[in-house]
Amino acid sequence: MRVTTRTTPRSLQYEEFYGFAQSPFTLAPDPRFLYPSPSHEEAIRLLLQTIRRREGVAVLSGDIGTGKTTVCRTVLERLDMTLFTSLVLNPFLSGDELLREILLDFGVVSREAVRSGRVMGASRHDLIAALHEFLTTLVPIGASGVLIIDEAQHLSPQVLEEIRILSNLETNHTKLLQIVLVGQLNLLDVLKHPDQRQLDQRVALRAVLAPLGRLELEAYVMHRMSVAGEMSQVAFDDAALDLLHKASSGVPRLINLICDRALMAGAQADTRVITGAMVNTAVISLGLQPPRRPSRFSWPALPDLLSRLRWRRPV
Repeated sequence: MRVTTRTTPRSLQYEEFYGFAQSPFTLAPDPRFLYPSPSHEEAIRLLLQTIRRREGVAVLSGDIGTGKTTVCRTVLERLDMTLFTSLVLNPFLSGDELLREILLDFGVVSREAVRSGRVMGASRHDLIAALHEFLTTLVPIGASGVLIIDEAQHLSPQVLEEIRILSNLETNHTKLLQIVLVGQLNLLDVLKHPDQRQLDQRVALRAVLAPLGRLELEAYVMHRMSVAGEMSQVAFDDAALDLLHKASSGVPRLINLICDRALMAGAQADTRVITGAMVNTAVISLGLQPPRRPSRFSWPALPDLLSRLRWRRPV
C-alpha cells in the first residue's frame, strides 16, 4: 500500500512556505538587499565622489547594525576597473601585517609567498617601497588604489600612524591611495584624540549612517522581500510595522533578526499576514524586550496578600 504524507506549514521552512527564493532578512552584507534610504544613498554618493576625486582619507561611521559593511560592499561594486581595491576586515593587524595584506590584495605578492614566509623577512621600509612602486606604475594608465578598513575603531595607535603615512603616498598632482575608514560612532572620537591630530586633519569626508524612520522601515521590509522573491504572498500589518520600528529603533540588523523570527511564526500559524503579536513574540524570543510581568499588587494577587497580613488592634 502506498503511503502519502501531507506537507504542512510546520514542516516547511518559511522561505518555502512564502515562496521566497532565499531568506529576505539574511545578515550577510549582500549589496542586492541594500535599501537606498536617504542616509545610505548619500553616504554611497559621497564615498564614490571622494574616491573618484582622489581626495585622500574618508570616514564612514554609524551605530552598530546600521549597514556600514553593506555600504562598503556596494561602493566596491560600483567602482570601475581603473581602481585596485583592498578590503581589510581584521582591524587587529599590526602595521607590517596590514602592509602585507594590502600588497596581497593588490596582487603585488602572492598568497604562496606569504604562506611560505618569503615576505615575512621584508622590512617595513621594503613593504612601503613595494606598495609605492606599484601605485606609481598605475598613474600612466589613470588608475589608483583604494584601501577600505572595516571596524576601524579597533585600530591601534601604531596602525593609525601607519595609515597616516600611507595617506602621504602621492605624486605632485594626485593621491596614489584612497583610504576609507569604516567604524562605529566612537571612531570619530578616536580620530579626535590629540595623538591622531595629523591623521584627523587629512580626513576629507565624514559620512554618518542614520537609523531608519518608520516610513523608511516599511519600505525597507518591502524592498528586501521583493528582492528575495514573492513579496505578494506575505505582508506585515501596520501594528507589526509600528512595533517593529519601536523594538529595533530603526537599526537594519535588528529589523532583520525580528522579521526573520516573525516570518517563522507566521508560517507556523499558516497565515499570510504578520501581526503585531507575532512581532512581539519574535522580540521577546530574541531577548530584545523582557516579557511583561503582572504588577505585584494586581487584583488576582490581592486576596493572597491580605490573607498573610496580621492586623493588630491598637491598644
